[in-house]
Amino acid sequence: MAKKPATTFICQSCHARTTKWAGRCEQCGEWNTLEEETVSATPNRTSPKKAGRLVTTRLDGTVQPPERIDTSITELNRVLGGGIVPGSAVLVGGDPGIGKSTLMLQMTCALARSQHPVLYVSGEEAIDQIRLRAQRLELDHNPHALDSLDLAASINVADIAATLEERRVHKVVVIDSIQTMWLEDVASAPGSVSQVRHCAFELIRLAKTVGFSLVLIGHVTKEGALAGPRVLEHMVDAVLYFEGDRGHQFRILRGAKNRFGATDEIGVFAMTDTGLREVPNPSALFLAERRGNIAGSAVFAGLEGTRPVLLEVQVLLSAKAGDGAARRAVLGWDSSRLSMILAVLEARCGLKLGSMDVHLNVTGGLKISEPAADLAVAAALISAATGQPTAANSAYFGEIGLSGEVRQVPQAELRLKEIGKLGFQQAVVPRHVGNANARPKPPKGLALQETGHLSDLVERFATKEDKD
Repeated sequence: MAKKPATTFICQSCHARTTKWAGRCEQCGEWNTLEEETVSATPNRTSPKKAGRLVTTRLDGTVQPPERIDTSITELNRVLGGGIVPGSAVLVGGDPGIGKSTLMLQMTCALARSQHPVLYVSGEEAIDQIRLRAQRLELDHNPHALDSLDLAASINVADIAATLEERRVHKVVVIDSIQTMWLEDVASAPGSVSQVRHCAFELIRLAKTVGFSLVLIGHVTKEGALAGPRVLEHMVDAVLYFEGDRGHQFRILRGAKNRFGATDEIGVFAMTDTGLREVPNPSALFLAERRGNIAGSAVFAGLEGTRPVLLEVQVLLSAKAGDGAARRAVLGWDSSRLSMILAVLEARCGLKLGSMDVHLNVTGGLKISEPAADLAVAAALISAATGQPTAANSAYFGEIGLSGEVRQVPQAELRLKEIGKLGFQQAVVPRHVGNANARPKPPKGLALQETGHLSDLVERFATKEDKD
């Protein structure tokens, strides 16, 4: 007699197993990480299965680049590496209401206009709700151009798989969302770890077998990670995060994993009344409202994937309130790196900021993760402390070490090109050491101001040489 599937709880942090749910994992001590999973009993084998042999080959040989399906959305193509690869599986995650479904609906309509058969399956909305959204986004003004787009509202993966296996006409299939899908054979509710894993496995297996491209929309937790089992990210070929602050119109599509392209690429969109609009030049948009005569502001030449982006870093210093520790409020950057730069400014440059409340903000809602922003943050801090605005025509990039030295960062020429493109006349960069031929060449009209130590930057502000 076959045994019934057993229910167990697995920690999503350390993978420890337990038979009962608890608020805290006893192994790693993390809270709210135990998720229910259904484990099927392993059938008894009467005879060992005969093992096959591996087919091996050499490393060298001719390799053709994968084919791509043009989505007609340039920013999406950039993050995907040039388009959707046939037979691939893409996972798109983001906060609720950030615009994931809007972006995917715009993509499916664009593919349908290019005569690519597309299937959009929604487990969260009815067909009429999808049609109303398309009308609001003005995507249905030419219905005959969307003859290649099929809509369906279902959560039953068995029905979806049977339809796709029988028809075999669709090139791209969008599932909105994977947390709503359900398999009858899995004894748990939709959205559970077991259901998400088994449903995703079945859909990905079908995509690889039939040859269509699969796009799964997924929800994220309050910590910003994709909801469901971590193995879901390993199963797919690409993981894209749709980020943004609801208080800003900007939306960032960031590639966290891509087997067919570069990671850390970003696509920039602006949320409007008629949907998402591409932003081909995000630097100009991020700096559109910048005022160059305000102390505590500096322009950072960053790099997101292969795309250079100019951003404004703002710092506000205020007297510490009360007898407690000074406050460090950071938006869009790493708070630990801010603490490090404050310590370097105080220990190496004599700038006393430990008793001040520090508020740092990266405008536009973009999150910076590279250490090349150290010099721009330091310039904004020094500017706020001295009351001297940075030069309106200057941009900064460079990493700061614990001894106060300013270190080189990768892709300096690409950053300088973007600085010159936006009309800046001066770039404050790390001092070049080593081979003179490897010195970055600035574009015409852009002057380099090399800085070897953070104290040199403090001295310039003290002597007011950094003013226009």
